[in-house]
Amino acid sequence: MSSQLIGQTALVTGAGRGIGQAVALALAGAGADLVLVARSAGELEETRSRVEALGRGACAVPTDVGRLEQVRHAVAEGVARFGKLDVLVNCAGCQGPIGLLWKNSPDDWARTVQVNLVGTFHCMHAVLPGMVTRRRGKIINFSGGGATSPRPNFSSYAASKAAVVRLTETLAEELRPFNIQVNAIAPGAVNTRMLDEVLAAGAAAGAELAAAEVRKSKGGTPVEVAAQLVVFLASAVFDGLTGKLISAPHDGWQAWDAEHVARLGGSPWHTLRRMDEHTLRPFLEKAV
Repeated sequence: MSSQLIGQTALVTGAGRGIGQAVALALAGAGADLVLVARSAGELEETRSRVEALGRGACAVPTDVGRLEQVRHAVAEGVARFGKLDVLVNCAGCQGPIGLLWKNSPDDWARTVQVNLVGTFHCMHAVLPGMVTRRRGKIINFSGGGATSPRPNFSSYAASKAAVVRLTETLAEELRPFNIQVNAIAPGAVNTRMLDEVLAAGAAAGAELAAAEVRKSKGGTPVEVAAQLVVFLASAVFDGLTGKLISAPHDGWQAWDAEHVARLGGSPWHTLRRMDEHTLRPFLEKAV
């Protein structure tokens, strides 16, 4: 266990299983207390027990992030227990309907956006008044497949995750005067229940089916990779870095020192941009 986050409290959504649970345990291992949020009370209790076994405080609040009143309740519970929230990690998400857009259920398509995008908004909206008052905070949002390139047959997931990245970049600029950093993570091809959903969809998943079958047999990106990146972003190591989309398995962030982080923060790298002669010029001028 390290002491990077001793004295800090983090709220993690989707904390009942998969990446969310791994993130919660990594933050606890770095010294943070946890407010654990997910829809399943049973899964949350398992995570809470594992966090407490690491010697950290935890409270579990069953919550549907798509419902603002439930999110506000979870935040209030966390503040009542720990006094403040220093870190928000938005891991909760769903894959939504798989297949051609015009064959998707409109209700299922909209529900995916409600959870992935609006749920992220709800959580940020609820924690930010306290962070702004204290002039300090870290928000880490999870992006996903389709955020930076087309993802046929997964239109609701791709659109919602691309929107999360742009929301991250936009909010980062709004919050610069308040010393609050907002970044997004691309976790990589992690084997979660979403992979099983792709396999169950069969031909409706299109070209992704074959890749999913390989990942199922050989394994994907370990959940610990994204979880450790969350710890780095939540800690003082990455103070000042904001408005970025960082790939957990590909960007080599483990080797970034303070000088590199400062240089990266003043560049357009790791952001969503249209590529043309005008947008490429600043990338070449501020290469890192």
